[in-house]
Amino acid sequence: MPQTNLIEARRRAKLLGVYVRPSARKNKKLDVYDKDGKYLVSIGDIRYEDFLIHQDLKRRKRYKQRHEKYRHTPGTASYYADKILW
Repeated sequence: MPQTNLIEARRRAKLLGVYVRPSARKNKKLDVYDKDGKYLVSIGDIRYEDFLIHQDLKRRKRYKQRHEKYRHTPGTASYYADKILW
């Protein structure tokens, strides 16, 4: 099973002014970098599917509800996971 749809993740990251690469960290999907190449955060867990893979709107809604408290702060892992993977 693929970790995530890397093409779509890169498209979404570009809209945020960042870019992503497959993560070098154990059990993480993507590393997020700013436009200057500075590492920001690692997002996603390879042991779980994200919206780019399962395309299930009900699961997406539940994810967004579960992470509501944290996903709106720009620059955090939750923010990038929400905007790129979900």
